[in-house]
Amino acid sequence: MTLLQSPGAAAPLIALRGVCKRYPTPAGAFDAVRDVDLDIAAGEFVAVIGQSGSGKSTLLNLLGGIDRASAGRLEVAGAALHDMSERALSRWRGRHVGIVFQFFQLLPTLTVAENVMLPMDFAARWPARERRPRALDLLTRLGVAAQADKLPGALSGGQQQRVALARALANAPALLLADEPTGNLDSRTAQELLELLAELVRGGQTVVMVTHERAALGYARRVLSLRDGRLVAPEHAQSEHAGLAQAQLAQHGSEQAHG
Repeated sequence: MTLLQSPGAAAPLIALRGVCKRYPTPAGAFDAVRDVDLDIAAGEFVAVIGQSGSGKSTLLNLLGGIDRASAGRLEVAGAALHDMSERALSRWRGRHVGIVFQFFQLLPTLTVAENVMLPMDFAARWPARERRPRALDLLTRLGVAAQADKLPGALSGGQQQRVALARALANAPALLLADEPTGNLDSRTAQELLELLAELVRGGQTVVMVTHERAALGYARRVLSLRDGRLVAPEHAQSEHAGLAQAQLAQHGSEQAHG
């Protein structure tokens, strides 16, 4: 069993020990995540890569308390998720985890500001009078304050993803999870979003991002590779990362040659 630790991490924000997630199927039990041991320190930007079906989204759901582990210990931001009731887990998730999805998941009948305020309303972490000013401040930081009173359908994809990021940050979460956040964006807008995530990390935010995008890996401080539900050894993850980078360079060279 390989323990994947962040360099110099004394008290990790995330600590997984022997974590498994098993689903019943007609063909028998299927382990989407298998025997994972992992430490992630506060302030890290970690990218998780792997082929479709390798367990990336399942791992993200476990870290966010969306799904429960079938076995093992999972501690995030001081909470033992494996020991919590569903009610306690839901309350914890609302206050300590922000999630950015590939397809934004904004409510179409609420304004941009109302979408950002929604997690604050659910978690009641901020007094009611402070919620709209906080939403506007987040939207200003992310460059979309001018869209605050518009419906999401009036915004571009890049603007919607910035709003989704503001919503994920609404309750000042200890952990920000991003599931293919650039998958529905053009390359320029994707780069802008990744730069925003990197800026948040420089400010102390912890980010765990699932991605298929080679360009996204350059922004992460650490790359983890999942294969058949298992985290591969660090040297194998680095090798896979290098292979993706080489493929990206080759593609860039081909585009220039045919440009």
